[in-house]
Amino acid sequence: MRFKTEVSLLLIAITLFAVAMFFFSYQNGGSATLSYNLAFPYRGVALAFVGFGSVSMVTASISYSKRSKNLLC
Repeated sequence: MRFKTEVSLLLIAITLFAVAMFFFSYQNGGSATLSYNLAFPYRGVALAFVGFGSVSMVTASISYSKRSKNLLC
């Protein structure tokens, strides 16, 4: 991959992590007797964003390490 693609993947990962942090911490304004799933309705979405962000970050870092290894040899 090219350097711009790797940086773009890393920026997408950072953005997804920030959005996931917001979704993960969002709490429904109901009473304390709500079940856990109703009190935090977007936890599943947050975990999906973290998963996609992690895949994006790992892809960019593997591509960068392969490219930098080829530059050193």
